[in-house]
Amino acid sequence: MSALTLGAAINAGLTRAMADDERVLLMGEDIGKLGGVFRVTDGLQARFGPQRVIDTPLAEAGIVGTAVGLALRGYRPVVEIQFDGFVYPAFDQIVCQVAKLHYRSNGRIRMPLVIRIPWAGGVGAAEHHSESPEAYFVHTPGLRVVAASTPQDAYVMLRQAVASDDPVVFLEPKRLYHSKGEVDPDADLADAPPLHLARVAREGTDATIVTYGALVGTALDAALAVEDEGLSLEVIDLRSLSPMDLTTVAASVRKTGRVVVAHEAARQAGVGAEIVASITERCFHHLEAPPERVTGHDIPYPPSKLEKHHVPDLDRILYGVDKVLDRTGEREVVL
Repeated sequence: MSALTLGAAINAGLTRAMADDERVLLMGEDIGKLGGVFRVTDGLQARFGPQRVIDTPLAEAGIVGTAVGLALRGYRPVVEIQFDGFVYPAFDQIVCQVAKLHYRSNGRIRMPLVIRIPWAGGVGAAEHHSESPEAYFVHTPGLRVVAASTPQDAYVMLRQAVASDDPVVFLEPKRLYHSKGEVDPDADLADAPPLHLARVAREGTDATIVTYGALVGTALDAALAVEDEGLSLEVIDLRSLSPMDLTTVAASVRKTGRVVVAHEAARQAGVGAEIVASITERCFHHLEAPPERVTGHDIPYPPSKLEKHHVPDLDRILYGVDKVLDRTGEREVVL
């Protein structure tokens, strides 16, 4: 086991994938000589050469379109979108081509393509650099959408995504790039949990928090904070947003009877709405209170000085927990 940051774990996962399969190549803006703006691909061009770690023009539609052609010719490209808000020029390629080619060809064509996206807020950056566009891709049939929250998951899930014959949108919570955790570099993919399974990050009995990405850590902090109040919170890390492991989620909600769903993206038509609808369909007779959503606000991403009011924090998640437990008079919070 080694202590690695999440960014270093992704680098290690890419290194292992490229060493294991010469068909794997990387493409993106400044990912070669510079190693990416977050240095996630640092050293990979020096090791594998500029033919496999390719610095591209600033043209996201061109990057993804080229990767589609490479995937059709038997390669396994991994492309980096430099920031979450830069993915929109490639949206047409992702939704109209990447997601549909397998279905359109009646299963004859595979699309083994990974689209890495440094994602979400909490780093003091402006719009186009702190966005959470996951709902667009979750709503698109034909795509896998995953989000890692720990270095170990980042390492294993990245390798699983590269090995998949399906296109994968791989969301990397950029404010966790420097967070450290234990990573097993010898982890066997055959022994790892499948890419689509959720993780019970903490077991509990009084209420369930369902979340993903950087907010998993915030949810775990919330569970720790209420221990002194005699409360036991279960935390579910979704890991995969599409397909979504609703079996694990439903089992938790049936046990606790109460659920809070948290994400950074806007509330309206967000991933949380789908989770709440699915929970209501599957667990209606087990619910002791209406499900609660704790999300970003329905506004464009704000300037950095206002970011702390937009991204769900510990207080807002605790207030959501209080609401499902009918304890809202016991804690003050500014929403």
